[in-house]
Amino acid sequence: MRGDAVRKMIGIGCLLFLLSLGFQTALKEWIAIPTSITVFEGEETTLYQTSQFKGAVPVMSNQPNVAFSLKNEDQGNEVTITGNEGGQTELSMEVAGFPVKHIDVNVLPKIEVIPGGQSIGVKLNTEGVLVVGHHLVQTKEGDESPGEDADILVGDMITRIDGHDIQRMSQVAEYVQAAGEEERALTITIKRDQQSFTKELTPLKAQGEHSYRMGLYIRDSAAGVGTLTFYDPISKKYGALGHVISDVDTKKPIVVHDGQIIRSSVTAIEKGSNGDPGEKLANFSQQRDILGSIEKNSPFGIFGTLAKDSIKNNIHDEEMPVTLSSHVKEGPAKILTVVNGEDVEEFDIEIVSSVPQKQPATKGMVIKVTDPKLLDATGGIVQGMSGSPIIQDGKLIGAVTHVFVNDPTSGYGCHIGWMLQEAGVLDHIQQKAKAS
Repeated sequence: MRGDAVRKMIGIGCLLFLLSLGFQTALKEWIAIPTSITVFEGEETTLYQTSQFKGAVPVMSNQPNVAFSLKNEDQGNEVTITGNEGGQTELSMEVAGFPVKHIDVNVLPKIEVIPGGQSIGVKLNTEGVLVVGHHLVQTKEGDESPGEDADILVGDMITRIDGHDIQRMSQVAEYVQAAGEEERALTITIKRDQQSFTKELTPLKAQGEHSYRMGLYIRDSAAGVGTLTFYDPISKKYGALGHVISDVDTKKPIVVHDGQIIRSSVTAIEKGSNGDPGEKLANFSQQRDILGSIEKNSPFGIFGTLAKDSIKNNIHDEEMPVTLSSHVKEGPAKILTVVNGEDVEEFDIEIVSSVPQKQPATKGMVIKVTDPKLLDATGGIVQGMSGSPIIQDGKLIGAVTHVFVNDPTSGYGCHIGWMLQEAGVLDHIQQKAKAS
């Protein structure tokens, strides 16, 4: 009897397993339906597509600011959503009259910004001073690195010394010399992986010198060249680069205290080739023409506020609508960038693939340069081109971010929505909509 019961249980288990195989696709499709979605006024966006249970999961809503369209096809159902007016809505998806899933819908007013393309110089000041290496101090007793002995690592940020906030390298030398002359240890506060630690470090006097040293290489600033992606003419908020700025030695993102973007001029191009990405060579403006402040360094680029009322590219100087990642399609597009001097030019590219992202991610598109003039000048995508705005069908869709090392004609782009979010443009638009 017990054997029969076991065989029945095994049989039922196998049956349930076989039945479950038929529902795996449906389950994956169901899980893929977002719990929140953002749409722009007047734009139609696909909420979900399903090849299983056709017509079994209708979307129910009596909200006036959202409209739905249900398309029944042989392959399944496609539900699209159109935002009629700005506002927030909670939708219920129902099966046989029972709510089974809730979706938060945020309808934003139509967003328009001015695309960039200008070459910019970037100057960042770190939050504290960054440790980029160790070195030995030569003394009568031998060579030693006080910083390494104190367990201060490359990539650590020194934020305080003896209770004093540190922002510049010049401050460090003053405190180190004073502690050395007094023959005492320094109390150093460092930030490592978002955590703070306190270390004790005793400076050493270098043989044949009067100065005391920590045995650390430090840096308090960084500079480079990139491309402006967009700016909002109302709030003056801008976005550039499309990727985080990391320290050249530690390879870690730089924590920004402040900084500026400066007008720059491209003087030459080192063309890219397979295995060797090219580079724009540029000079900062002789007049140190500061275009704006840098307030954030994030995975999607640098962001801040312009110091000028407008910055022209002389190609698209009017406000241009932006679009969601779900509306980007494979096919032709344009980029704006500088390859000589300060003149912004428009070049042809191809959107090879695009992922309709529901969560922030930097690599949302694969792009390929197709313009013969740009290929001749640069070989494809080069360093310094990061941030070049990508335009498709008269809408700003994203920015160039990375080049493929083994194929400089191709690279990645990020969707513009994440950059707008990081810049605070979406928050500004929403606050404006609520006020009105």
